[in-house]
Amino acid sequence: MNKRDVDVAIIGAGTAGMVAYQRVAKKTDRVVLIEGEQYGTTCARVGCMPSKLLIAAAERAHDLKSAGDFGVLAGDVRIDGRLVMQRVRAERDKFVAPVVRSMEKLPEEHRLMGHARFLDAHRLEVGDHTEVRADRIIIATGSRPNIPGIFKEARDRLIVNDDIFDWQDLPDSVAVFGPGVIGLELGQALSRLGVKVHLFGVSGGIGGLRDEKIRDYALKTFSEEFAFSPKTETRRVERTDGGVQITWLEDGKEHQETFDYLLAATGRRPNIDNLDIQNAGIELDDRGMPEFDPYTLRCGDSHIFIVGDVNNHRPLLHEAADEGRIAGDNAAAYPEVQTGLRKTPLAVVFSDPQIASVGLTIHQVDEKCRGCFAVGEVSFENQGRSKVIGKNRGLLRVYGEHGSGLFMGAEMFGPAAEHIAHLLAWCAQKRMTVSDMLEMPFYHPVIEEGLRSALKDLNRNLKLGPEPAEGCMDCGPGV
Repeated sequence: MNKRDVDVAIIGAGTAGMVAYQRVAKKTDRVVLIEGEQYGTTCARVGCMPSKLLIAAAERAHDLKSAGDFGVLAGDVRIDGRLVMQRVRAERDKFVAPVVRSMEKLPEEHRLMGHARFLDAHRLEVGDHTEVRADRIIIATGSRPNIPGIFKEARDRLIVNDDIFDWQDLPDSVAVFGPGVIGLELGQALSRLGVKVHLFGVSGGIGGLRDEKIRDYALKTFSEEFAFSPKTETRRVERTDGGVQITWLEDGKEHQETFDYLLAATGRRPNIDNLDIQNAGIELDDRGMPEFDPYTLRCGDSHIFIVGDVNNHRPLLHEAADEGRIAGDNAAAYPEVQTGLRKTPLAVVFSDPQIASVGLTIHQVDEKCRGCFAVGEVSFENQGRSKVIGKNRGLLRVYGEHGSGLFMGAEMFGPAAEHIAHLLAWCAQKRMTVSDMLEMPFYHPVIEEGLRSALKDLNRNLKLGPEPAEGCMDCGPGV
């Protein structure tokens, strides 16, 4: 077995691992980046980009089908599934190719292919060919789809999101389990491309929404577009000659239907279980996950750092890049470890209408402000620009703190949520008050005028000044 001795070993060459490598390589040439199977990030290969390619095709189809509302008669819309998937695969490959090329340009001595596992706190075995001893180690192994056992009864008709983007054609029907980000985005896109879709949930949630008023609005909206059962109990999954037969309980009644495929979009699990992490000498929680500081990404007081989807803290690409930067700097400078800037939480679901969350959730605001906060809202049903473009569905709710008037967070289900969310995230990160935000310019006629209406409503509801709001005896400015 080959022996390698380095200052820093990085396990995983996804977004977080690549950024960590770039930071470490600025400080030392004694670094190795280990990848298990193939180069190309989750985002480029099976995540953000191919899913948005499928969604883009679905949006074009939907626009054509609804063009009659504007007096534009598009005629019969025919969807060629083979051409749709051909473009998805071709453009996906264009996103993956530069990532692979950038990896192949790295010095050969900095790259190592093979699955890594801990032998002890400083030694890794890579494949069956190399033992790496590292002073510091960064775990960036990402995540993979989580598949409940009952779904495995679908056998060859069980798919995850990774599989969809290699399809040669679109199927006739798909049962989608999991109304989170992945299930909602892909389920709606497939439905708009002519696939019969039934979306199944368990707890009544949708798209990660926490604000009950917005969640109820979204549930009603999506249920009007495609078959959606937000609260079900799956009784049986059977592979039959016709495909996959699903038997489920809903509203006290048993239902049964057969689909071509079962898409398991029931969350993702960290790729930690094959690392022999118990040999790393770090503290693990009751799920076998390392305990770590989200501001340094350091596991306890050790020389090991954990970044990206594998730590399951904020499993988003921009967060993975930030974590890679923070951990890379800390691993390079170890034993000097510093906290890094964690940006305001920002998440977007590319459904239609879109879903976005910014800053603190309504429950987090309630906990932080001890109930001493106000809510402002706006419906987009009568918002000018939204009506003009036929996108007048949705609701925005914004949260502010009594006393200080600080903007705390927001959730939105509506048009242009991806853009409005950025404006709100910038305001939250700059710790702006609601009054400060209302002093910013708003053009006419734009969807952002809806944001102004919500902020005005919030400002009216806020109790400002040095005195605590009525009923909030232990809170005031700055709490």
